[in-house]
Amino acid sequence: MGTAAPRWARAMVGVGIALALLSVAAVVGVRALTERYDRSVARGHLLDDDARRNRTDPDGPLNYLLIGSDQFRGADDTDQRSDTILIVHLPAGLRQAYLISVPRDLLVTIPPAANGYGGGQDKINAAYDLGGGGDSGARLLSATLHRLTGLEFDGAAVVDFTGLRQVVDLLGGVRMCVDTEVRSVHTGTIFAPGCRQMDGAAALDYVRQRYDLPGGDYDRQRHQQQLLRAMLDQAGQTDLLGDPLKLDSLIRAVGDSLTVDTNGVPLEDLVLALRALPADGLVGVRVPSSPQLIGQVSYVVLDGGGTELFGAVRGERMTRWAAANPQWVNSL
Repeated sequence: MGTAAPRWARAMVGVGIALALLSVAAVVGVRALTERYDRSVARGHLLDDDARRNRTDPDGPLNYLLIGSDQFRGADDTDQRSDTILIVHLPAGLRQAYLISVPRDLLVTIPPAANGYGGGQDKINAAYDLGGGGDSGARLLSATLHRLTGLEFDGAAVVDFTGLRQVVDLLGGVRMCVDTEVRSVHTGTIFAPGCRQMDGAAALDYVRQRYDLPGGDYDRQRHQQQLLRAMLDQAGQTDLLGDPLKLDSLIRAVGDSLTVDTNGVPLEDLVLALRALPADGLVGVRVPSSPQLIGQVSYVVLDGGGTELFGAVRGERMTRWAAANPQWVNSL
């Protein structure tokens, strides 16, 4: 394999549907790959009916929901809050992918759930837990986002961070550039400024930090977006052609870390539709909002710019919005 990953494989990172199948098509071919993927990755009903787009145009626009959690797939932890919430928007033509990070502390109205939860105001990352975690938690989170943004989704994925760590290791680690020194509240590790190769444990530890950073959770969101791009870049340099054991391990790791809802679209059709996304097509976006203390609780509150952002996604004006709002666009 050459030094660059196939375009469709890079696109799969942007959508978050198959984070680790990045450069495998050149090894086994699209059809063989998707057959093995279908046997490995769990399928789920992750989207609420109101949040699900009934018709998908293969040429876009497309919206995907990516949920990152420490606990899923049958976990019995009583607190299963989603640590990462990404809306991935691909405008018509599928030449760009906007990674829109939703603040975990965003104050929202969560609708009632089938498990008896009556609805109410809370942080958006509580929706996954209030819905019961797993598939039902993802459905309540998607319903909450639909009510907030007016968006309908073409698919969704829940990513388990533990499994993702193994995927990064199988890719040989990723190159991450630290811009501000940060001490991990989880491990005590100090990440000094500078670029370095990180293994899965270090990379996931780094992108989960938000305390003592100049931008707080906004910096954490940017670091997570940068990790997706770093995985994309590393995949383009990973030679799986001569290492079928590593290839099989990679596919198994994907299966251990993902539950997906493709909204009835065959994976092969999705892959072919996304093949034209260029390598530099990922754009990181922060939701215009600000932190506020309400009743002694720290929240993030959407402002008018956030409403304009979601209107731009619905109205196919993201290129224009990003050009007019560079302060909310992250360099990846």
